[in-house]
Amino acid sequence: MIGEQQKLQQLIDFSLEITQVQDVDVLLEKILRAARKLVNADAGYIYMKDGEKLHCSHIQNDAVYDQLAPGKKLIFPAFALPIDPLSIAGYVATTGGTLNILDVSLLSEEVPYAFNTWYDDLVYYHTKSLAAVPLKNNQNEIIGVLYLINALNDAAEVILFSNDDIPLIKIFASHVGVSIERAQMTRARILGMIRVLTELRDPEETEAHVNRVGAYSVEIYEAWVRKKGMPHAKIKADAEILRMAAMLHDLGKLALPHDIREKPDRLTAEEYELIQQHTVKGAQMLLKSAQSKYEEVAVQIALNHHECWDGTGYPGHINPLTGRVFPGYANEQGGPRGKQGEEIPVFARVVAVADVYDSLSCRRAYREALKEDDVFHILKSEAGGHFDPEMIDAFFFSLDTIRTIAQHYPDED
Repeated sequence: MIGEQQKLQQLIDFSLEITQVQDVDVLLEKILRAARKLVNADAGYIYMKDGEKLHCSHIQNDAVYDQLAPGKKLIFPAFALPIDPLSIAGYVATTGGTLNILDVSLLSEEVPYAFNTWYDDLVYYHTKSLAAVPLKNNQNEIIGVLYLINALNDAAEVILFSNDDIPLIKIFASHVGVSIERAQMTRARILGMIRVLTELRDPEETEAHVNRVGAYSVEIYEAWVRKKGMPHAKIKADAEILRMAAMLHDLGKLALPHDIREKPDRLTAEEYELIQQHTVKGAQMLLKSAQSKYEEVAVQIALNHHECWDGTGYPGHINPLTGRVFPGYANEQGGPRGKQGEEIPVFARVVAVADVYDSLSCRRAYREALKEDDVFHILKSEAGGHFDPEMIDAFFFSLDTIRTIAQHYPDED
């Protein structure tokens, strides 16, 4: 077990580290891992407040993870709890208090809350000791609840979380709450741009769609790059950037005329050519405001996510600032030659798969959602054509997680 001085140093180091994290999902993952390390917890949850409910945002469990195949991730169904004192998380969110429980199966009948074993039953795990702490923002408002599960001693035996550790966990929670709120504001800024698209009657560009595309992209990229032997820290840093940048892939649709975006009939050749300009328009819009790494990557993705591995995509080798073909890259008709293979930026090749998969899997105004097997057939048949074959392999490797992500970000009826 580490000493108090080491734990304090961990707190300081982590506080400095998270100031650089902009994406809320990456941040929550880091927070949960750091909190568990601080008190040697085998598992943990983070619940985030959304209206009158607590949504389980992240779960980590070393015991279950050790049973997974290499490269696979721990998955969990989407679920939420009411904010009331009947559950442990609801009690903490309602009262703002902290709980330190030796054994959740031996709760007194005098307490209002109970521990639901449904997830333990699902993954064949046994929760015993549990510490639950509220996460608060800068205004001291509760924004979530941190669960730490099964404190372990040096012999890997489950013990009560040390009473000396509880104040440390509370300090930790107070520090990270402010960072979570900051990251949520960044996410809200991105979703605000997407909301404008939705308000302009583009039913395809919903918050659920862009959240799914961002999350799918991370899973595909991580599965792909892990095979390349990239260091873990680099993978996680790229994942943070990719998730946010991918969400802005179709921002350029803001610049398209409504009548073309809403046209129920087949587009003319001229109209389709105009639709294709959303890639260049999106890059131009993002270039004007690019101040961070994720916005720089968003430019790459917006411009290139409709390029095809075999060179038949668009807009091709074009300067987004001028709209002109780069010298030496014109096709026989004088237009831009399509980018091919590794000429297409990696992140754009990832988002191409994520975007098409989500579009085919969801209902559109002009068609119903395709059956899953039909979607898979299209993706496989286009490996080496539309898509980078390695990205298709990474997609299918990550399929269990991708299916779970779809549950976490459902379309509204």
